[in-house]
Amino acid sequence: MKQKTKHRGNLQTDLKVTRAPGIDRVTLSYDEDSMLCYFYLAKGSKLEMHEHPQSQNGFVVKGHIHFIKGDGEVLDLRAGDAYYFAPNDPHGSEVLEDTELMECFTPSRDDYKD
Repeated sequence: MKQKTKHRGNLQTDLKVTRAPGIDRVTLSYDEDSMLCYFYLAKGSKLEMHEHPQSQNGFVVKGHIHFIKGDGEVLDLRAGDAYYFAPNDPHGSEVLEDTELMECFTPSRDDYKD
């Protein structure tokens, strides 16, 4: 069976998908091993505590966000900050101002393959 891949993406033309109210995602590129996504988060939006088997590396392009970890630790992140969540590491978020994130998942997430 041929692996599904996306070799090229564009923020201006690719499909924006709503992940949760006020949280939109563009999947830019992926193969089976890794995936690159861009997120637009509106001030006041929240993402429930969740976990997934993929590791997650991210970078705050602009804005201000709190990531809440399963142990209660709060990551207070602003433009220029990077972060990492290990596989199955519970986390959620509260968006304090309009925020944009670039994130890489390893391996890629089937639920984000649009």
